[in-house]
Amino acid sequence: MTTLNLTINGQKHGPVEVRDDLSMNDFLREMLGMTGTKFGCGAAQCLSCAVIIDNPDGTSYTSPTCVVPAANFDGKAIRTVEGHARDGELSALQRAFIDHFAFQCGYCTAGFLNEGQVLLERLAKTPVAREQLETVIADALDGHLCRCTGYIKYHQAVRDVILADSKRYLTANK
Repeated sequence: MTTLNLTINGQKHGPVEVRDDLSMNDFLREMLGMTGTKFGCGAAQCLSCAVIIDNPDGTSYTSPTCVVPAANFDGKAIRTVEGHARDGELSALQRAFIDHFAFQCGYCTAGFLNEGQVLLERLAKTPVAREQLETVIADALDGHLCRCTGYIKYHQAVRDVILADSKRYLTANK
């Protein structure tokens, strides 16, 4: 058994005893009732289960949860798909996903949304040139699998959010 303390979507959880072999996905879904994080392939290959890890320095990255023990998240601050909306309002990225119908079955949506959010945060700190945008989006979303082949719509939604606030995410044209 491991004692787990972590912050999820700004809320502290723990101390709570968890089995050493309990996956983070099972902890979120079964112990906390947070079912937005999906169990897809069970091998960390589809990334439907990806959550955002927030580093103390303000950077973030995604991590799979299906094969990673909950104990590995001890002391970390994470965000799940449930943490994107604020005061009942969807985030710009969530709205763009809906506007583009960037999901069909919705199974992979949480992973794509979390990865897209990490990209937006990275670009807000380090903007890129417009001509690099397609490659940057493709590289960021690479590895996330959609069984319904919604890739183009996910890419379009992320691109539209970036272009809608280009002064924030893109370098100025020279």
